[in-house]
Amino acid sequence: MTVPLIETRNLKKYFNTPRGLLHAVDNINIKIMRGETLGLVGESGCGKSTLGRVLLRLISATDGEVLYNGENILEYKKQRMNEMRKKMQIIFQDPYSSLNPRMSVASLIEEPLKVCGICANAKERNERVDYLMRTVGLAQRFKNSYPHELDGGRRQRIGVARALSVEPELIVCDEPVSALDVSIQAQILNLLMDLQEDKGLTYIFITHDLSVVKHISTHIMVMYLGQGIEYAEKNELFANYKHPYTEALLSAIPLPSIRPEDRLRNIIAGEVTSPINPKPGCRFAPRCPYAKPECQAEDIPYVEVSPNHFVACLRYRK
Repeated sequence: MTVPLIETRNLKKYFNTPRGLLHAVDNINIKIMRGETLGLVGESGCGKSTLGRVLLRLISATDGEVLYNGENILEYKKQRMNEMRKKMQIIFQDPYSSLNPRMSVASLIEEPLKVCGICANAKERNERVDYLMRTVGLAQRFKNSYPHELDGGRRQRIGVARALSVEPELIVCDEPVSALDVSIQAQILNLLMDLQEDKGLTYIFITHDLSVVKHISTHIMVMYLGQGIEYAEKNELFANYKHPYTEALLSAIPLPSIRPEDRLRNIIAGEVTSPINPKPGCRFAPRCPYAKPECQAEDIPYVEVSPNHFVACLRYRK
């Protein structure tokens, strides 16, 4: 049996607040095979970015396991985890605030090489920087430029080059195109897909844009208030969505039509419940048009409604 490149088991991350525990990530179970892309979608504040950071141990987990090639990296000591970070990288959402404005393009790309001791000397690092700039489509004339002199697309290419510099196996893409213009978004997405094909990379792609996630993902998990509520292969999810929240998200995708009858919007009513000390039951129930009293009586487990298609909804409990 093939071991997933990365797997989580009942992964949790809670934050202490004056009002109680904020359940940012709650009992997340995912499996990602080598070379695949898992898309994480959901509205702002649902825990997508926190999950990505917990997977990389940029934030400590409260409970659960993160298995990388079958080994729980949450148990690694500092030295072993530092070696592990060469295999796991992240591309941040904002390509301006994530880059040091006092460093040139060459210095920004060279920095991970120095930190991780990838190259033996300055000449090798310089050759590696040139190679990475060619790989991500950055012209050599920008080598001595600074981030403020570049547009958003070129700045994000620097972020991609930094992530690639240590030859990782897994990259967490934390909304890498949400701050970019539509035409630049397409360029960055195509770049990421080409790199995945050439280098066999595995992605966790975090976004709130379902059109983007359908374009790049292999599988998709929908999150709501820290929990995974639906998981399926991308075409299966779009064709046979089951959870009412997924239905509402998909109905919000813009269509190139001026006729309102072409799309009936499923507008979610009500307010988002607090993720602080949440009560048992479905967290979407207060906004769900199909909710029944039993939906708020107990936590809702995943149900496999078809092969490799899971949903946390009482309507599908057998």
